[in-house]
Amino acid sequence: MSDRFVELSLDKRGVSCTAKLLDDKAPVTCVAVWDALPLGGDVYHAKYARNEIYTLVPGFAPQEPPLENPTVTPIPGDLCYFTFSETVLGTDSYGYETAADHRGRTTVVDLALFYERNNLLINGDTGWVPGIVWGTVVDGLDRMADACQDLWRSGATGETLNFRRA
Repeated sequence: MSDRFVELSLDKRGVSCTAKLLDDKAPVTCVAVWDALPLGGDVYHAKYARNEIYTLVPGFAPQEPPLENPTVTPIPGDLCYFTFSETVLGTDSYGYETAADHRGRTTVVDLALFYERNNLLINGDTGWVPGIVWGTVVDGLDRMADACQDLWRSGATGETLNFRRA
């Protein structure tokens, strides 16, 4: 199989980067994501994991991928896939506004980009949260990291994180 790439963008900020799918390490996840593209929505900056931005989308895979190529310590440029039930993200402590309220959905998928070092996937409510590393940024991480820092400082309101085939 030839290499496949996705473009991630913060559209309001006009910033994007390109990531290579890790078909050899997370084949089931890569197929699920690739077949569902484009994906995206409101962007959030992590509270717990540290240097992470993500979007939440309804489950899209015919069957959720197994925990392939897992990590609890993602590195800069890692794209991770997480699956949550509506009860995990349904508490007010997460701070999702009404438009992002995922209660009532059976599966919520978190598509994340880690843009800097020193991340640890642990959640005070649930403990360890391993993610599937399904891609790695190969171009534009520096620009995206600057935009992510701005998002952290200035806020995410009105910003979206989108994943498209490159």
